[in-house]
Amino acid sequence: MSTNNSRVKKERIHVLEVLGNAIVGGMENYVRSLIGALPANEFKISCLCPYESPITADLRRMGHDVFITPIDPDPTWQSVQTTVGVIRSQNVQLLHAHLPPAHILAGLAGALTQKPVVATVHGMAGLESVGIQQINNSHLIVICQAAYMQVLAYGVPRTKVSLIRNGVDLTRFTPRSDCTELRTAFRQAVGIPGDAPLIGLVGRLSWEKGPDQFIRAARVVNKRCSEAHFVLVGEGPFSGELEELVAELKLEDRVHFAGLWPDTAVVYPALDILAQTSRTEGMPLALLEGMACGRPFAGMGVGGVLEIVEARSTGLLSAPGDWDGLAHALLMLLANPEMATKMGQAARQHVENEFSLKNTAVQTGALFNRLVQSQNPARRVQPSLPNHKKLLNLNPRMENKS
Repeated sequence: MSTNNSRVKKERIHVLEVLGNAIVGGMENYVRSLIGALPANEFKISCLCPYESPITADLRRMGHDVFITPIDPDPTWQSVQTTVGVIRSQNVQLLHAHLPPAHILAGLAGALTQKPVVATVHGMAGLESVGIQQINNSHLIVICQAAYMQVLAYGVPRTKVSLIRNGVDLTRFTPRSDCTELRTAFRQAVGIPGDAPLIGLVGRLSWEKGPDQFIRAARVVNKRCSEAHFVLVGEGPFSGELEELVAELKLEDRVHFAGLWPDTAVVYPALDILAQTSRTEGMPLALLEGMACGRPFAGMGVGGVLEIVEARSTGLLSAPGDWDGLAHALLMLLANPEMATKMGQAARQHVENEFSLKNTAVQTGALFNRLVQSQNPARRVQPSLPNHKKLLNLNPRMENKS
């Protein structure tokens, strides 16, 4: 008996991470960080991705099996077959989906194989994610309280949603002893003077991230502090329009496009101030990473940002869309370096206390365990005899009422 119990305890749960995209972005970084933090003696991780990319190469280097199939909003039968084949051949016990197309595919494959499905909503929870959940009865993970309340307002039962905030690897993202060297190397690579005040935006160059609002705030700052420089770190579909806007505002010698830096841990030490200008946001990893590195912050109070930043303690906030207000916050930090330093130190402490990757992994692992155990009849608690008799005496027309 004890041998069997010991064997059950040592059995790893096999999770299939289903990624709806495979670019170098926030969702993909979240997946890499999470699966790296989940205990290897408790979980075996495989990944299903829509195409080969640097992300799939990284996942394989981490020791995970990676399978490829198209992941579209209207999944093909081939994709469903491939996913079911992976589940059955690899003895997958739970599917964890990211982005709506992956949620749809995982829901179909989970229903066909009777495996539990959980989907992480990486921003605010829209009707699409809720609609998928209500059709396939999957479990939702949301990353901020605002999204949690939104999901409940849409009618998702509390038993079908979990609030698990994003977490940061505090050993990788940390105030660095080699900060001066990193600062010099990044600035030389991008063409920014070593002694210039530098304000940075780190993230995908897309409309929802508001990089155009960052550039408009840069113009206001430039009028008052002409020596300041600004850098956008990332790539995305909005880059062409942003370059046109920089030219229109005559900021070519002050606004820099650094492109994609896969290791952002070497970027934050080069910044004097971290900015955030999203139009919509869940719990931005770039903000948490920058705060973990001790960077002072100024941004717009949207979505989960309000749950991260303690106003005037760990950062300064303006109203959503108010790039003029953001510019004044940036100027305040530039003019008060002592205040900026204290904010950076407070930001690091706040992330240590509230947003560690270790806590995120513990909570996610506990949810995975609970979902798998609830699906496994051998692990379910059997009803007591009186309850069993009561069930036998139920009116048949009432049996499915719940």
